[in-house]
Amino acid sequence: MKKIFLSLLGIVMFFQNVNCQQVDPVYLNTYPVYKGNDLGTVYKRYGTTVRVYAPTAEVLRMNLYKSGDDGEPYSTLPFNKDLNGTWVIKIPGDQVGKFFTVQAKINGNWQNEVTDPYAKAVGVNGNRVQIIDFAKTNPVGWEIDKSPVFTRTKSMQDAIIYELHLRDVSIDPSSGIKNKGKFLGLAEPNTKTKTGESTGLSHIKELGVTHVHILPFFDYNSVDEKQLNLSTYNWGYDPKNFNAVEGSYSTNPVDGSVRIKELKTMVAAMHTAGLRVVMDVVYNHTAVNKLSNFHQLVPGYYHRMKNDSTFADASACGNETASEHPMMRKFMIECVLYWVKEFHIDGFRFDLMAIHDIETMNQIAKALRSIKPDILIYGEGWAAGSPNMPQEKLAFKRYVAKLDSIAVFSDDIRDGIKGYVFDSKAKGFVNGNPALTETVKFGIVGAMSHPQVNMQKAFWDKVPYATAPGQVINYADCHDNLALWDKLAVSAPEATVEERTQMQEMAMGIVLTSQGIPFFLAGSEFLRTKKGVENSFNRPDSINAIDWNLKAKNIKVFKFVQQLIQIRKTHPLFRLQTADAIREQLSFMELPDGVIGYTIQRKSEKDLWKTVMVVCNSLGSKQEIALPAGTWKLAISNSNPSAINAGKLTVEKLTFTVLYQ
Repeated sequence: MKKIFLSLLGIVMFFQNVNCQQVDPVYLNTYPVYKGNDLGTVYKRYGTTVRVYAPTAEVLRMNLYKSGDDGEPYSTLPFNKDLNGTWVIKIPGDQVGKFFTVQAKINGNWQNEVTDPYAKAVGVNGNRVQIIDFAKTNPVGWEIDKSPVFTRTKSMQDAIIYELHLRDVSIDPSSGIKNKGKFLGLAEPNTKTKTGESTGLSHIKELGVTHVHILPFFDYNSVDEKQLNLSTYNWGYDPKNFNAVEGSYSTNPVDGSVRIKELKTMVAAMHTAGLRVVMDVVYNHTAVNKLSNFHQLVPGYYHRMKNDSTFADASACGNETASEHPMMRKFMIECVLYWVKEFHIDGFRFDLMAIHDIETMNQIAKALRSIKPDILIYGEGWAAGSPNMPQEKLAFKRYVAKLDSIAVFSDDIRDGIKGYVFDSKAKGFVNGNPALTETVKFGIVGAMSHPQVNMQKAFWDKVPYATAPGQVINYADCHDNLALWDKLAVSAPEATVEERTQMQEMAMGIVLTSQGIPFFLAGSEFLRTKKGVENSFNRPDSINAIDWNLKAKNIKVFKFVQQLIQIRKTHPLFRLQTADAIREQLSFMELPDGVIGYTIQRKSEKDLWKTVMVVCNSLGSKQEIALPAGTWKLAISNSNPSAINAGKLTVEKLTFTVLYQ
């Protein structure tokens, strides 16, 4: 979740009080529910139909424009009131390229002009809906584009997720990418640094991950798309038009059809490279409160309102949406289905998912799996504040077992590995705090109950919350907070660069061998830095851009991570199917705090390895560990090859090692 605490927020909130209606939350339950699937714009060559939900409107009108941003309306047309709170207008003739806004009259007052919430194409900066022919937005071969197979066991823990921001991945000169900061940049094949290292799409394919999680690329509010050379930057967690594509990633943001075609081109290129695309979605709040199209068309309905008609704010961004209201639930379901059907999206990450109710999330999962059974769904199992709804009904981490195969992020393993995320100087297991050993062990078993994990010593949770390994996302860093390399630099300033490198390798090793779904930030495989900036959501490219020259400089780290990924994909022992299997087959060794060792025994899995052993020595001295009987071989180590003899394993300090029989 981004930390958008703008200094001007108070001013913005003040002006959002203009031209708005007071809302009595009691009456929201009486609003009609429209069950049709034709909300929004439907284009035909002989005419365009638009259906809008606005049950409290006395009049609804359409303002037609020739431009997506400038000029006055050339025509204003009335909608006709129709079924269950909807209004319909049919405009004869071919309207391709025209733009429009909708405007409601409520309690005798005309609201502001806004886009229809179901808008799928918009002009520059998303202020007007554009009428387009979607058939002409398909790149060559789109009709045969298919998502690559990533799992043959129907287990979500077969996924390996790589998180990136579209601008970060290509904007630096070192990327060798022509379409910098654009969808097309991530579609370019065979891009390289000046020293010949692969970058962008080719690098991700070379690395071997299965899913690429892309920070928001729906139309968001904070970047001015009219700038030819964008000087503003944002992660994009401030939604404006949930169904439209963000224009700043397009080569031509003026024409809404271009951004759509270029996004499809990127998705197709990633599918061809064997990669699946995860879309980061933010249905928990809107960029603005009372000026949002939701509130201007149906005041108070799409957001949770307090009894005094002010906005509840569990998002820390001014408002929180009301997923439990039927038309908001319908909106969310139809949105994600649209992204899958139109853009072939392979998964969704839900920002601040605990703001959403469990029933809505489960209905979303059911709807998505009806058209894509192996789709990946996960989210943040927390909120930024207290939602205005009973917590037991919401998708909090502790209730993940009530969710239908939807995973939550494990802040347990994150903070166990590197230290408390909201204290940059706090140490974790890999960087000098052996007291967090048990927390990391809890993460290794996928946040499930295990007889050898002492929950009373865990940092966050004292009670296991997951009941299946596919319910948990394991990670050490993401776009939020300090990048892993920066966290290690701040929290372990006494360590040498070589020692911090070993710490990073150990952190990546833990994430990629634990039970659950591994996830990491783009560039962490070669020690990416954001120059110590804690929250880079609106910082410039000089902070956020990936410096691809680091790949050659830290090629040893890259190859270590690449090999770990291949080991995970090759050996099902790191992807056990059930909680019972993990409890029965994974056994921890009795070792001092600061050292973790465990074995996984093959049972019914089709694995070439009979037994695997993982050893993490985070202490500042070498350790001798007694080996179970049998002949052991080294699979991987981030240090000099560990000594194996006479039934003992000797591992150097800050070493991550995998052995096998």
